[in-house]
Amino acid sequence: MKQLIECVPNFSEGRDMEIIKAITAEVEHVANVKLLDVDPGATTNRTVVTFVGEPQDVCEAAFLVIKKAKELIDMRHHKGDHPRFGATDVCPLVPVANISMEETVVYARSLAERVGKELNIPIYCYESAAFNEVRRNLANCRQGEYEALAERITTQEWKPDFGPCTFSEEVAKSGATAIGARDFLVAVNYNLNTTSTRRANAIAFDVREKGRPKREGGKITGKPLKDENGEPIMIPGTLKATKAIGWFIEEYGIAQVSMNLTNISVTPLHIAFDEVTRCAALRGIRVTGAEIVGLIPEKVLLDAGRYYLEKQQRSKGISKKEIIKIAVKSMGLDDLKPFDPQEKVIEYLLEDNSTDKLTDMTCTAFADETASESPAPGGGSISAYMGALAAALATMVANLSAHKAGWDDRWKEFSIWAEKGQQLKNELLALVDEDTNSFNKIMDAFAMPKKTDEEKAARSAAIQTATKYAIEVPFKTMEKSFAVFELCRQMVLQGNPNSVTDAGVGALAARSAVLGACLNVRINASSLKDRDFAENILAKAQTLAQQAQETEAEILALVNDKL
Repeated sequence: MKQLIECVPNFSEGRDMEIIKAITAEVEHVANVKLLDVDPGATTNRTVVTFVGEPQDVCEAAFLVIKKAKELIDMRHHKGDHPRFGATDVCPLVPVANISMEETVVYARSLAERVGKELNIPIYCYESAAFNEVRRNLANCRQGEYEALAERITTQEWKPDFGPCTFSEEVAKSGATAIGARDFLVAVNYNLNTTSTRRANAIAFDVREKGRPKREGGKITGKPLKDENGEPIMIPGTLKATKAIGWFIEEYGIAQVSMNLTNISVTPLHIAFDEVTRCAALRGIRVTGAEIVGLIPEKVLLDAGRYYLEKQQRSKGISKKEIIKIAVKSMGLDDLKPFDPQEKVIEYLLEDNSTDKLTDMTCTAFADETASESPAPGGGSISAYMGALAAALATMVANLSAHKAGWDDRWKEFSIWAEKGQQLKNELLALVDEDTNSFNKIMDAFAMPKKTDEEKAARSAAIQTATKYAIEVPFKTMEKSFAVFELCRQMVLQGNPNSVTDAGVGALAARSAVLGACLNVRINASSLKDRDFAENILAKAQTLAQQAQETEAEILALVNDKL
C-alpha cells in the first residue's frame, strides 16, 4: 500500500503574492506531490502551505521550497505578528497513511541534514524528530525569535542540529528553520469581540497548557515567582496539548486567541472552543467564531458536529454533510469568511475525482444509464442501491422518532439506531459502484492478450480472480442489506407510529436487495473453477435469501398490525 505523508511548511511572507507563488510553484514541479492549500496572512506576514505525497517526493518538494524561500525572503527586514526565526520558519512532516511516526522521523532528520549541508541554513529538529527532550517544544527552539538567533546559535546549548553555527550574512538573510515530525496539528484562531491584545493574551494564558507565571500575592503586577533552579513557577492552563497567544489582527479589526492543538485526541477542537468561550465570558468577552488555519482531518469536524448535536439532544444519525454543517455553525467557522469543507478537509482534497461515480449521478441520470445498452450498472448495483434506500428509510424513521414531540427522553435511543442506519446506507452506496467495478474487472481480464501460452495462463488466472471478486461483492451486498432488517423491525415496533409504513417499505426494499444480489452471486459462481469456494458461498447466499423472505413477512405482519 502507498505511503503518504503531509508537509506543512510555514514561510515568513504573507503579503507579497508573487513571492508566495514562486515558492509554491516548486511543489508543483515534483511529480506525485499534490499541493493542497496555500493560506497567507497579511497581519502575521506568514503563509502556511500544505502538500502531500509519497515520502521521498514530499521531502524533495520540501527541500525545493526551503531553497526558494531562502532566495526570495530576507529575514533582516521581516516584521509580523507571528513568532518566527527563519524564511522557512517551520517544516513539519506528518504521517497520513501506511507510515509510522518512527519512519516519518527518519525522513524528517534526513531532510534536516540535507538542508543544513546543501543550503547552509541552521536547522533545529523538533517534536518527534528532536534529538533531546528540550528541543521537542518548538517554542524552546524559537525562543527570542529571529532577533536572538545571532547569539543563540553560537552557544553550546542551542547549537543547531545541522547547518552553520555562526551568524554570517547568509544566515542573517535566511534565519533558521525548524524541521520536525508530528501528528496532525490543528491551528485555530478564536475571534473575540474586543480589540484588546492584553485581554486576548489573558484568555490564552487561562487555557494553554503552559499557563501563566505565578506572581507574588497573586496579583498581575506582582513579581514572578521562581523555583530553586531559578525557573519561573507556572500556573497551568485548563487545556492539555495546547499552545496559545493573544494578538490583534488589523485585517479584521479584532483581537484573537491563536491556538495550536498539538494532540486532538487529548483536546479536540470543540472542547477547546467551548473552554475558550467560557474563559472569555468570565472576562466579559464573547467568542464570535473561529478561524481554521490550513487544513484539518474530517474527524475534527465530525467529532465537533456530533458533540454539539448531543448537547442539543438531537440525533447524530444524519449525513456527514449535515454533521459538518452543525460543526461549522456551532463554532462560527464562517464568521470572518466563507468556510468550504471541500477546501479545508484534507481527505476531501485527496479524493480521486477523475472517474464519475454512479452514486454522484442524479436519480434520472442513474436510471437512464441503467436503461442504456451498456451492461453496467446492472442488477448488482441496483440491488445495492435498493439496500441503501432501505437503510435510508429506516434511518429516516429513527430520526423522526428522535425529534418527536413528547419523546425527548428517548432521543439517544433513536440516535443510536439512526447512526447504525447511516453506516449501513454508506456501505451499501459504496457497493453500488463497487459492483460495477467488479464487472469491469472481468471485462478487463477477458481483454488481456492470449497469443502465447504464458499470456493465456495469465489471462485465465485474471479471469478467475476477477470472477471471485464479482461473487464476493454481491454477497457483501446481501449481508449489509440483511442487516437493515433489524433496523426496520425496531422502527416498526418502537418508532414514530406515523411512519410505520416507511419502515415497512424499507423491509420490502431490503428483501429485494438481498434476493437481487443473490442472483448475481449465483450467476457469477457458475463460471468459477474453484468449486469449493463457489459451493460454500452459494450455500450461505441461499440461507440468507430464505431468511430475508421470512424476515420480510414477519415485519410486514407487524406493520399490518399497527395499521
